[in-house]
Amino acid sequence: MKYSKLNLAKEAISHKGFVKKIPDIFRMVRMWKKGVYPIKSIDIILPLLGILYVISPIDLLPEVAVPVLGVLDDLAVLSLTIPKLIKEVDKFLLWEAEQKYSGITKVIDAEIIN
Repeated sequence: MKYSKLNLAKEAISHKGFVKKIPDIFRMVRMWKKGVYPIKSIDIILPLLGILYVISPIDLLPEVAVPVLGVLDDLAVLSLTIPKLIKEVDKFLLWEAEQKYSGITKVIDAEIIN
């Protein structure tokens, strides 16, 4: 069975919840770039660089020269970056929900009436 980057991408996308979180990834990156979302740069840049490496045609171990190892390096990068990126998106969604509902739960002076 011949592996290609298309097959690798299909395997990565089949990761539980990855496709649903793609819009959240873009929103997280936008808010990080604006300086609204506080996160360490390394925690967002490394997973994005890993995905960019798998998508790009440039490889350290090209599939043409070394067929098995060329695919294995892409699989290794995907297996490290996708879970890390999903974990960061989950943290972002939690932060976003806290920001959204923090203004709603304020208590104003009130009295209890029987």
